Amino acid sequence: MTDALPDPLIALRPWEAPEVTSWGRLPMNAVDRRAGAVSLDGDWRFQLLPAPDAPLGEVWSSSYVPGVWTMQGTDDLPRYLNVRMPFAAFPPCVPAADPTGVYERPVDVPAEWAGQRIVLQVGAAESVLLVHVDGRPVGISKDSHLAAEFDLTGLVRPGERATVRLTVVKWSDASHIEDQDQWWHGGITRSVLLYAVDPLHLADVTVRARRDGDLRVECRVRDAGGALPEGWYVSGELDGQLLTQDAEFDRANAEDERVSCFLGEALLRAAVPEVRTWNAETPELYGLTVRLHRADGTVADTSRHRIGFRDVEITGRDLLVNGERVFIRGVNRHDFHPLTGRTVSYDDMRADLVLLKRFGFNAIRTAHYPNDPALYDLADELGFYVVDEADIESHDHAHEIADDPRYLGAFVDRVARMVLRDKNHPSVIIWSLGNESDYGANHDAAAGWVRRHDPTRPVQYEGAAKRGWADPDLASDIACPMYAPLQDCLAHAMSGRQTKPLIQCEYSHAMGNSNGTLADHWAAIEATPGLQGGFIWEFWDHGILQRVNDGRPAGRGGAGLYGNGVAAPGHRWAYGGDFGETDHDGAFVADGVVFPDRTPKPVMFEHREIAAPVRIECFRHEGVVLSNHQHFRGLDWLSGEWELSLADGASLTAPAGLPALRPGETAVVPLPFALPEDGGEAWLTLRVTTARDEPWAPRGTVVCLPQVRLRAAPAVLHTPAAGRAVEVDEDGLLVHPLLTAAPTLSLWRAPTDNDELGGMAARWRDWGLHAPTREVVSVRRDPGRVAVVSDHLCEGGTVRHEQVLTAVEGGLLVEECAELPEALHDVARVGSVFETVAGLNLLEWFGQGPWESYPDRAAGAPVGHHCLPVDELFTPYLRPQESGGRHGVRRFTLSAPDATGLAVRLDRPRQVSVTRHRAAGLAAVAHHDELVPRAGCVVHIDAAHRGLGTASCGPDTFASYLVAAGVHRWSWTLRVL
Repeated sequence: MTDALPDPLIALRPWEAPEVTSWGRLPMNAVDRRAGAVSLDGDWRFQLLPAPDAPLGEVWSSSYVPGVWTMQGTDDLPRYLNVRMPFAAFPPCVPAADPTGVYERPVDVPAEWAGQRIVLQVGAAESVLLVHVDGRPVGISKDSHLAAEFDLTGLVRPGERATVRLTVVKWSDASHIEDQDQWWHGGITRSVLLYAVDPLHLADVTVRARRDGDLRVECRVRDAGGALPEGWYVSGELDGQLLTQDAEFDRANAEDERVSCFLGEALLRAAVPEVRTWNAETPELYGLTVRLHRADGTVADTSRHRIGFRDVEITGRDLLVNGERVFIRGVNRHDFHPLTGRTVSYDDMRADLVLLKRFGFNAIRTAHYPNDPALYDLADELGFYVVDEADIESHDHAHEIADDPRYLGAFVDRVARMVLRDKNHPSVIIWSLGNESDYGANHDAAAGWVRRHDPTRPVQYEGAAKRGWADPDLASDIACPMYAPLQDCLAHAMSGRQTKPLIQCEYSHAMGNSNGTLADHWAAIEATPGLQGGFIWEFWDHGILQRVNDGRPAGRGGAGLYGNGVAAPGHRWAYGGDFGETDHDGAFVADGVVFPDRTPKPVMFEHREIAAPVRIECFRHEGVVLSNHQHFRGLDWLSGEWELSLADGASLTAPAGLPALRPGETAVVPLPFALPEDGGEAWLTLRVTTARDEPWAPRGTVVCLPQVRLRAAPAVLHTPAAGRAVEVDEDGLLVHPLLTAAPTLSLWRAPTDNDELGGMAARWRDWGLHAPTREVVSVRRDPGRVAVVSDHLCEGGTVRHEQVLTAVEGGLLVEECAELPEALHDVARVGSVFETVAGLNLLEWFGQGPWESYPDRAAGAPVGHHCLPVDELFTPYLRPQESGGRHGVRRFTLSAPDATGLAVRLDRPRQVSVTRHRAAGLAAVAHHDELVPRAGCVVHIDAAHRGLGTASCGPDTFASYLVAAGVHRWSWTLRVL
């Protein structure tokens, strides 16, 4: 056992040499080598050294591979920074303190591999990998998110045992171009394999499958001995159909002595009649098998692929798939798991994509690096358009690195290796050069390589696109801005100067209670030629499950995940700063459309309706107008059921036969019910479900819930109750047996992440809206009526509030008016807040639901009768904040198990929230385990509630969703059940 790493690799010092991208690493290719491989996953002997040239100790621990050591009990813990590097060194330099993991294990090489070429594949390691076998140096690799392969043929003996050592250096010159918005980890993050192939082997396979059925399979052949033997040939079949070898192609290449002797090339062709094309709606796949034969006909090598026939092209300002302009309903996705960090299993990836498919997403951007290879197989199978992104982000030093020739090789190498690995996946429709790395010559070089190697797909890069959305000379075929205001996108599309499709790589930031105006964006996208969609940032909240008692990651053996967004007892979801680091970016890592346990956030239901394949366009006297909003598919895969909801509590259901509509067609469908003359407001919902089992959903899974209003609500009249008194205290506050805190004016909410990072929360605090001083101006008592005028004194001005309490038949009428001075031009809310006695644990309401909704995020919550326990109304965003609201509520009841309680009817649809927490309590803590729920309910009834927007990273909500200065009036009735 040596005490230090062998000199040949140490001498290269690859962790501080950007010109060294690899040494001894085999070229990337698209040949499938998984069949027959020996997995080396499992427990490896492990030491964590303080620096790459530090001597090994005597004591070894163990570490599970694949996995990151930052989640497996070491003192090097996860760290979150968004833009800044976690060390001060300027590129390409790294700190002297550089955690280095040394992994070692014995490997038994199968005896039957004698005479074969033996290859080690390390799926991914961050950030520098050094490989040794029995103490001898093998090679080096950088690029933390692509596999590295090494030829071990001369270093191991079949039938004998060898010792494999993998040394992973955490910080390197490469770290400066892996500065992505995610946790910093260290380790071997994907599987390690050992496989064997014949010395005569397939070096690469390139598939070109067009939507007209034309198939070209280009094969490259090598021999480990050097010169290729005479008489080799390739054969192929596609679902049993034999492919033909193109003799003219072979003859042309035979004229090149180098090709014929050392690198053979062959072309297989086929014309598939009545081809079933691949697209995200109908992802038709064919099985392709390619075989390499020796001269005697025996098979030397085989590669199997699942391929799809499809075309991708840009015509004018439209991105076309199979000739159709498709909407890109996308999400950005990191490889992430709350227990294992960067390591994600096949089952986890499938669950990710199944969930996205069920909520209407059809596209993924692999932010910001190539994802695990299995994800692309799943995208092919389930149907997703993929923007495949290279592992390049130099956010902290973007301007310097973009033109730095020392990094030129790394840029081209990373982009090229991604393309070489993923080029045969039909799901991949766009190549991305990376993310947030400014724009320079290094990008142009990488783009040039891609366009020469794969002219069948467009290239995009946001850093180039931001220089000019219409500039044809930049290294981006798509205008893919980041968080561009909608008005700017509309102006560009209507300017007459647009030359490229406009598809935002990020456009709505899902941090905390967010994604406001999503429906407004999509209404504009669908109505405006030139706008074609975008990608929400992002899929996951990257909360790591942390043990509260010791502050360490729970790790692989951590507590089970509950699946309701809440961490298990004794645990919390950790974000930046929770592992003792002082330099961090806090909860900015928690910005996904799902919680860390993959529980959907309310925005997922919003997106599901925005992406609905079948919609109700309008209501006419002869019926409702249905439309098919898909690009390729009819409605035969869907079933429907009508539901009529009336304000008086009645509801009716009936089967819905969906018309045979091709994409883009509409039809009038007669009403399934005779609308009752009484019953008040009436809403018709079409419950659309899968008619049969789909690969991503069993039969009966809800696909969308389109809805239309059939009748408006009549005016509500109140009759005074003679002889009944209204009781208030000396401050004019209502005294009521079911209330522990009387209704008072509310102007503030526990700030959302958008409020905090967008600057609104600071302004509201400066104005004193969180704690105004209430001064009673007058209390007028009349029989059955009390009128109270009070001033609420804030730093930003005085708000005059009038509250009139009147006894009416069946309860108490509360009429309110608040006048905000001009200085308070944008507040969180204007409304009433009160608290109830304990025991009222069930909320029933008529309005939008059942999930959380807000004024600018309410398209996904249909109007109807809903019922939930109070404790299930609250949404546990990782940093506690305003949540649990329901928009468009007409009336609600809060009841105890014995059906006693209170009922509230509103003058018109209002924003309502019922939780166990005061706004001040939510704002005072950083995690949910610090909250103490109240026994009773905290109830907000808002005359106006500010939209959510997405200002934590992107545009704020629209002006129409702001709460302005001036007079606000609202009224509601309260009665005892």
